Amino acid sequence: MSTLEPWDVFRQEKDGDPMRHGGSVMAPDAELAVHYARELFGRRQESVRLWVVRRADVLDLDDPDLLQPPLDRSFKKPGGYVMRDKLAAARRASGQPKPRARPG
Repeated sequence: MSTLEPWDVFRQEKDGDPMRHGGSVMAPDAELAVHYARELFGRRQESVRLWVVRRADVLDLDDPDLLQPPLDRSFKKPGGYVMRDKLAAARRASGQPKPRARPG
């Protein structure tokens, strides 16, 4: 009797969609894993493509040093450089009041 191992199934609902994790199946080999995946994620035509991957073959990157960028690039993120806060600080430093909204 073979030992069962987990296989992760990624599915695509329609052409052009990204592949998404659909779930996992337990199987002793690739052939049975594909059969189980087809039964669970394809029998009602809810998927146009399946990827079946042995979980042991997935590389896990959990080292924080590998996941952090080498340089600070927060200015490229939408919230990384907030001009409103810098303008308010400059206005306070100069002693000028906040300008009023123009009448529409």
